[in-house]
Amino acid sequence: MDFVLETFDTFILDRLYAAALPIHTAVSQFEPISTIAASIKGYDANATWDTAATVGGGEFARSGWQFSPASQYWNAQPSEYAWMSRWERDNIYRQFISLYLLTSLFGTLIYFFCSTLSYIFIFDKTTFQHPKYLKNQVRMEIKQAMESLPTIAIFTALFFLAEIRGHSFIYDQIKDFDHPIFSIFGSAWNWLQFPAFFMFTDCGIYWIHRALHHPIFYKRLHKPHHKWIMPTPFAAIAFHPVDGFSQSIPYHVFPFIFPLQKFAYIALFAFIQIWTVMIHDGEYVANSPIINGAACHTMHHLYFNYNYGQFTTLWDRLGGSYRKPNDELFKKESKMSQAEWERQKKEMERMVVEVEGKDDRSYGPDESFASAKKVQ
Repeated sequence: MDFVLETFDTFILDRLYAAALPIHTAVSQFEPISTIAASIKGYDANATWDTAATVGGGEFARSGWQFSPASQYWNAQPSEYAWMSRWERDNIYRQFISLYLLTSLFGTLIYFFCSTLSYIFIFDKTTFQHPKYLKNQVRMEIKQAMESLPTIAIFTALFFLAEIRGHSFIYDQIKDFDHPIFSIFGSAWNWLQFPAFFMFTDCGIYWIHRALHHPIFYKRLHKPHHKWIMPTPFAAIAFHPVDGFSQSIPYHVFPFIFPLQKFAYIALFAFIQIWTVMIHDGEYVANSPIINGAACHTMHHLYFNYNYGQFTTLWDRLGGSYRKPNDELFKKESKMSQAEWERQKKEMERMVVEVEGKDDRSYGPDESFASAKKVQ
């Protein structure tokens, strides 16, 4: 995240911190002050300043922070604003606030961008007629996601903070530091890090997700996400915040154990957001015994105690929790048939009593179905 933060510091955040927490409190008479610097406090552009001079008891000091590019592949050269705040770029409080704002902003943008595209172009609006679709469900999914994201962003930003302060094995180039992995695989790790990341996180999420189905945690933390029996793409992050962050922990932990190239780190996080939407989009294209796609995840939402995995079916098979998706889901003419829905409804009603004791959801089509029909 350091090069992302560096970019936003250069183009946006330096200016904001310089305006909010300016380091200069007076003007001296030694060096010319630029128009840019003068604009921060409204000084005359023809005034002069010095790093150690004082006028009338006030100071006009320049920050001692030194610029070091975050990456050899890309960097954003700082403007004068970078030296004009009492909170320098490496101030821990500034870094946390900046990371929190960026995490919240981009988490929200990616969520709405991917979910909306999926909802418009992929999601089958006939789902609105399913007997287990909730009234006003899309609105409730979005509301839950927006309530959870600010809290999830706090915990996420803490991991990002530890990473940019040098406590992880995030690297720019392999020669940057020594790690036992590099002595074994060398430059091949630049490619092997991707399957390693997916294998590690797939295992971790399986066990965390399965633990969240334990009665101790389910009703307190995980039940809000299982409110959506027939989810839409907007259910992707419609979690209780502790639940949502818990299932992201393996993603954050990986670079504190294994080396991970910093651009790969960002690409993988973007992919995870997209994948999370994809497994909730109701488009059952991955009829695979290996990939834990939307069909497998629909089985999880319908029947609760199956298919906890994130990317593959491996850990569900090893843990005895794998359930093959119904064949009807992969046939357009039968996937939304009344006969298939009736089978799903009966088994779901039996399972919800077993897991939750009673079903307190409010089912029924809403006004969004009428508008969807007009679109179709």
